[in-house]
Amino acid sequence: MLCFSRLLFLLLCLFLITESRRHRMRKRRWTGTTETHKHGTSLSGKAQDGTKSRKLKTDHLLHVDDHDFTMRPSFGGPAIPVGVDVQVESLDSISEVDMVSTQTAILSQHFHRIFSVNVKPCFMLYSKKLLWLFHLRVTVTAACNMDFSRFPLDSQTCSLELESYAYTDEDLMLYWKSGDESLSTDDKISLSQFLIQKFHTTSRLAFYSSTGWYNRLYINFTLRRHIFFFLLQTYFPATLMVMLSWVSFWIDRRAVPARVSLGITTVLTMSTIITGVNASMPRVSYIKAVDIYLWVSFVFVFLSVLEYAAVNYLTTVQERRDRKIRERLREQSLPCTCGMSHTRTMMLDGTYSEADTESLAGYTLAPIVPEEKEKQGQMVGHLSMSSVSTSTGKKKGLRGLRIIENTHAIDTYSRMIFPGSYIIFNLIYWSVYC
Repeated sequence: MLCFSRLLFLLLCLFLITESRRHRMRKRRWTGTTETHKHGTSLSGKAQDGTKSRKLKTDHLLHVDDHDFTMRPSFGGPAIPVGVDVQVESLDSISEVDMVSTQTAILSQHFHRIFSVNVKPCFMLYSKKLLWLFHLRVTVTAACNMDFSRFPLDSQTCSLELESYAYTDEDLMLYWKSGDESLSTDDKISLSQFLIQKFHTTSRLAFYSSTGWYNRLYINFTLRRHIFFFLLQTYFPATLMVMLSWVSFWIDRRAVPARVSLGITTVLTMSTIITGVNASMPRVSYIKAVDIYLWVSFVFVFLSVLEYAAVNYLTTVQERRDRKIRERLREQSLPCTCGMSHTRTMMLDGTYSEADTESLAGYTLAPIVPEEKEKQGQMVGHLSMSSVSTSTGKKKGLRGLRIIENTHAIDTYSRMIFPGSYIIFNLIYWSVYC
């Protein structure tokens, strides 16, 4: 019994030792696989990527890793030519106030680089010329120098300049790869205020006194402004205000509140239109085309107010003279010899107000004789004199009292002069700027 127990204990120890060794071997295999994977060796049974290995070999042969991309290719050698292509995707906005334009474009640069390839088995050295292509999508806000002397009947040309910052023409030679065909645009590009007429390219050398000459490429696009918006917002309202000021020429000269309020309203409206147009424009020191039209229209409106001021003044002067004449006639009045004692007779036409007729108290209104109808607009006093010679002399003197300043004539002439002058101005203006 004792021997049998010892045998079982020995078998159990052997089994434990065997299992312990198996566990150690499994752990060693697992640890070895993980460490191998960490060090970059491929797993057993996995095929290697031949493309990557060939690429690493090519990079090693072409010395790509040794190249400094902050320097131009072939640094220290002759100037390297770089062809440029531009695809304009959109014109985002154009600001007249800031004189800037924003556009989005794709810039492509083409240039060649010569590599020295060293083939080890044959110890052969030869050169290989590769084409490098560099694409860049950019959104640029660039200055656009605008001339507003013909605004809003103007055309503007904005430019985008491409130039090397660090290399002169001795190191880098920029050029348009395909001439004018190097610039391509989308036909759907449009702007709300402008019509895009054309895109074109130019190039020239730019000189800086501190560094030298540089190649500079230009992207030029010509824009023509849409006039219909300004016709509705500026020209039509200004023209209507000028025509409205002419209405006062047909209003009675005694209607002072009507004519004054109409004139002041048109003047203030023109001032508002001028202020609104200048608020959306840069403060330039020269006269714009829209300024000429608006200020000439303002002058016409202002002259219509001055015209009524002149009419009102001359009317007042006329009434004063008539009042003096009536007072003089009262002082020189004599008894009548026509059988109507203590009466005085005076003829008045219908152009005077009731206040004027009431001031002639003591006079008897008599009808105008037929031969005097052609002398409307005059006041003739008939005084009965005892002496025929005295009566004849007084009648001739009163017939000479004519109103020199005929205020009705001023309004009549203004009805023809103002519209005619404004039409001539419009013909000259639109023939010059259109």
